[in-house]
Amino acid sequence: MDDIPIGVLFGTLVLLVILSAFFSASETAMMALNRYRLKHLADNGHRSAQIAKRLLQEPDRLLGTILFGNNLVNMSAATVAAVLALRLYGDVAVAFSSALMTIIILVLAEVPPKTVAANYPERIAFPVAIILATLVRILHPIVWLVNHVSGFVLRLFSVSVRRPVDKLSAAELHSVIKHSGQNIPESHQSMLLRVLELENVAVNDVMVPRSAIEAIDLDQDTEDIMDELATSHHTRVPLFEGSLDQIVGILHLRDIIHLTQNEEPSKTSLKSVAREPMYIPESAKLTQQLLAMQAARQQMGLVVDEYGDLKGLITVEEILEEIVGEFTRNVPGMTEEVHEQPDGSYLVDAATAIRDLNRRIGCRLPTDGPKTLNGLILEYLEDIPHPGTSMLLAGHPVEIVKTRGTAVTVARLHPALERPSAAQI
Repeated sequence: MDDIPIGVLFGTLVLLVILSAFFSASETAMMALNRYRLKHLADNGHRSAQIAKRLLQEPDRLLGTILFGNNLVNMSAATVAAVLALRLYGDVAVAFSSALMTIIILVLAEVPPKTVAANYPERIAFPVAIILATLVRILHPIVWLVNHVSGFVLRLFSVSVRRPVDKLSAAELHSVIKHSGQNIPESHQSMLLRVLELENVAVNDVMVPRSAIEAIDLDQDTEDIMDELATSHHTRVPLFEGSLDQIVGILHLRDIIHLTQNEEPSKTSLKSVAREPMYIPESAKLTQQLLAMQAARQQMGLVVDEYGDLKGLITVEEILEEIVGEFTRNVPGMTEEVHEQPDGSYLVDAATAIRDLNRRIGCRLPTDGPKTLNGLILEYLEDIPHPGTSMLLAGHPVEIVKTRGTAVTVARLHPALERPSAAQI
């Protein structure tokens, strides 16, 4: 290199440092790309995204090419720097040129390019993807040899190399949605999170309890039956004979309209148009049950326990409310379960489901035990309370307002004073 002008050597050194910065930025940018956004862009025809996606499908070839190029230019830069030091300052300067080049590479070709690439991966990765694709093809034989030798060395130490699989667990997807920021509106985030949480919610968490089922007893007179149907708050009503455990079918009020056009309704005709009920185990998960009801084209299911006894019923509406929140139910004749008071407290029907309370007024009551406020109070006290009894449930002051027999019927619930502790629940 004695015949090469000093200016050419300086220019070559600058070019090698720039190439080192290029490879450093390329590696960081390609590895920092959001795989799911990349797939979305590639599927929608983004040319650079398609190239980058194809390169990342074989990360060993991509990284092999980048690392080969980066190491080649770094060693070449060190060699050129040594020659310059030798020609300018003699043998003594050669020892210092390596240390100086290490600092130059770090300051100019490693830290700043990688920092920029990590913050703006798409701006860096998409333009360089075309260049990298060309280099991958050109250097394929060398990279193939290096990768196979590296693989052989890894196998000597019993290290298994597997290509990464871009799959998300439910918990990981939950975190992605929760930390998506302004990319997903808050209302949409809430619904998506509820969909994921359905997997942990059982049917008996949201069902209408047996005591609250509105059903028609066919042992009554026909006139009484028709009066109850005329004043029913629901379009689908279970029919039973003698006991709720003897359900004979689900009657849709639309079928009664067709029936009355042709004949005088009777118990026999009502049973004939009633539809066969769908039975659901109380421990079934909501996600499974929603799919099952969709496949069976059923809007309502009867919930039974392990002994086959009726525990309640569930409708598609109850399941959807777990996703989108409470629907408006201003039905004449039906009383509200929750009444807000001027002091900020709530008068609550103690038969209200805890999940409904948490959703409607933002409580933090536990849902892994009793399903209603009454059940939670009785479990906490281990006794039937008298009106005026007060307690603290999960940080919420609760006062018993009214009882009937062995159950609390009305309670006053105050906003939480503090985060719940194990002793309070």
